[in-house]
Amino acid sequence: MRRKSLFSRFATGAAAFMGRAPVFGVAVAAVAVWAASGPLLGFSEVWQLTINTGTTIVTFLMVFLIQNSQNRDSETVQIKLDELLRAVERADDRLLDLEEMSEKELANLRREYQALAARARGGEGEA
Repeated sequence: MRRKSLFSRFATGAAAFMGRAPVFGVAVAAVAVWAASGPLLGFSEVWQLTINTGTTIVTFLMVFLIQNSQNRDSETVQIKLDELLRAVERADDRLLDLEEMSEKELANLRREYQALAARARGGEGEA
């Protein structure tokens, strides 16, 4: 099995670390210290820019970490679902690559499965 890339390992670890309660607590404490320092610093422009710049940088970087984690999670879930479909004898193999289908193909397949569901319910809701 291949090892994950350096970025992938970093992104996975950083996203897991940043999602923990103590890290959230540190962020809340930082905002509280910043807010409390407002009166001392006269609510100056520098005081305002400090939090704006800090939160913008953290948000910008976190977007990439979160997106990487979500992409990886989506891919692994898709592969697991594909394996389940492959392993089940009566499964419809057309479902193995739904993510590659066009919107029209997906709509046609959805109608087909809606009709199957209506038949299973005894015909209620058939169009």
